[in-house]
Amino acid sequence: MSPIQAPVAQAVTVSLKELEDGTVSFDTLTEAFGPSSLGIIIVKDLPKEFIQLRAQTLSHASYLAALPKSDLESLESPESNYLVGWSCGKETLKSGTFDTLKGSYYVNCAFYQDAALQNAPADGFPDLPQYTAPNIWPPERKLPSFRPSVEALCTLIIDTAALVAKACDRYAEANIEGYKPGYLAHVVKTSLTTKARLLHYFPNTSPSTSETSDDATTEEADDDDWCATHVDHGCLTGLTSAMFLDEASTLPIPDPTPTTSLPELPQSPDPSAGLYIRSRAGTVVKVNIPKDCLAFQTGEALQLITQGKFRAVPHFVKGAKCGGGKERIARNTLAVFTQPNLGEEVQEGLTFAEFARGVVAKNY
Repeated sequence: MSPIQAPVAQAVTVSLKELEDGTVSFDTLTEAFGPSSLGIIIVKDLPKEFIQLRAQTLSHASYLAALPKSDLESLESPESNYLVGWSCGKETLKSGTFDTLKGSYYVNCAFYQDAALQNAPADGFPDLPQYTAPNIWPPERKLPSFRPSVEALCTLIIDTAALVAKACDRYAEANIEGYKPGYLAHVVKTSLTTKARLLHYFPNTSPSTSETSDDATTEEADDDDWCATHVDHGCLTGLTSAMFLDEASTLPIPDPTPTTSLPELPQSPDPSAGLYIRSRAGTVVKVNIPKDCLAFQTGEALQLITQGKFRAVPHFVKGAKCGGGKERIARNTLAVFTQPNLGEEVQEGLTFAEFARGVVAKNY
């Protein structure tokens, strides 16, 4: 039986200038993030350097994953629960099995505050090495433009997240009694714990096993084969659109060492592949992010900070199935999780450090 084709939802879209000018309406924010929303907003008209930074950074996800096993192992950080540097097969999915379908490269974004910083300070938080362990970067001789492109793109995404946060603050100040003015923008702009995750979804050549069903939960269980249904635990998650490429024709890595973007497929060869959101009504919808835009999703910390006015969104990623030819279709993307500093309260009496401990214990 043919797999279900979930409907494609049109996410709320605003321009960067609207965010800069503070003219995004409360109705728009409610439609994007409120109790009946999909919990996602798309930002268009980004700085001109975004296109190149996206292409270069996402290409490096494939370059990285193609490194020899010994090189990748040298980039692992067991002491951080594999939440710094390279990670593959360390995260458990909802079935209890380890996720080997994607590789992740985690980066602490403390450099956003100070270029010399590579982690949050460990003072007072000796048991949270996932935030306080220093970054591990690939050797410059092998991937010379990896670090510069990742840092530049993350900086652009955090800058944009701060503008989205400022819009959320305007709404919260008007609708939540006792809300501290400018709190979310303060969290985003001053955080030393913001985490980036460069994702490489390995080529998947197995046929789809999805069966036609009227049950959204059954469809979801069949289809979330690359990234199990979850909610992010930070404030706002910045997302690039996915890059799809055929690694059969673009890899192995060329000589000399790679510095340029790989040729990107104009679209996914599998129209059903991509980001799916479980709506407040319980239905599963697909959301497309244009290549020249960023998307921002709500996380659990934002839900706590806004006392439920803005809700975290359950979502998952569905893999691209190849048609049995020689293609090896990979999917690369970047997520930046803006998060409070470890000592910041996400609700009265609960710091982000305490909240994060429970999340990490559950998933790793």
